[in-house]
Amino acid sequence: MAMIDAAGIRLHVQRMGPPDGRTPDATVVLVHGLLTDSLASYYFTVAPAFAAAGLDVVMYDLRGHGRSERPRDGYTLDHNIDDLEAVLDRLGITGPVHLVGNSYGGTIAFGYAARHPDRTAGLTLIESEPATAAWASKLGGILRRVVAELAHNEPDALAWITANRGHNTARLAKGAARLARETTLGRDIPASRVLTEEQIRAVRCPVLGVYGGDSDLVELVPLKRALLTDFRSVVLPGHEHSVLVEAAGTVGAHILGLIRDVAGAGVR
Repeated sequence: MAMIDAAGIRLHVQRMGPPDGRTPDATVVLVHGLLTDSLASYYFTVAPAFAAAGLDVVMYDLRGHGRSERPRDGYTLDHNIDDLEAVLDRLGITGPVHLVGNSYGGTIAFGYAARHPDRTAGLTLIESEPATAAWASKLGGILRRVVAELAHNEPDALAWITANRGHNTARLAKGAARLARETTLGRDIPASRVLTEEQIRAVRCPVLGVYGGDSDLVELVPLKRALLTDFRSVVLPGHEHSVLVEAAGTVGAHILGLIRDVAGAGVR
């Protein structure tokens, strides 16, 4: 485990490399989702396979999540993009990287790619979308419901989660409740600056979209294909928003396929 000072706060970072100690063929940065997520969703799924394939794998906990510091405010999308930029700078990673983002992590990764096209080799969006006005409105509604339900009766909500989803999910939900209750995250994210259509079109690196077949985000695939010059998609039947965890092997193989296309044959 490593804690680094990035953008004025302490962030928890984990890094994996090729097990044989050889020089990595490329760097992949894994950005997790919101509230109940952390870098663990990559550490125990696709990250080891990526390292074994010869990649430098970087993971970090978003501000307020996992083992990273939890400031009271500063949770807009731009703050999170700044954090990603700061992590790479502090690690001395200056060349183009492959970004992988799950859910809200994909929105962060896309925002970084729009801001730094010269530092982005490729982009994978897992159950994710760029920041648009529609995205902000939808996510704002979800966050308002979460905060309202937890404020109404948090003990009963957590007891139900424990009984129906298990102790680990309840532990994650308890952390999410604290984050929603003690910070401005619920207000900051919906108020974030969003991307224009022109800014979305300006992302010209190869982009892979991975979606669960039962997810409503599948409906956005035609729009992404129309806006992005190099967009490919994979839809996995029988899965919803948790496709990264439920189908890690398949998801990881598709991501490695994109990285091989960009980085060359050196990636195993």
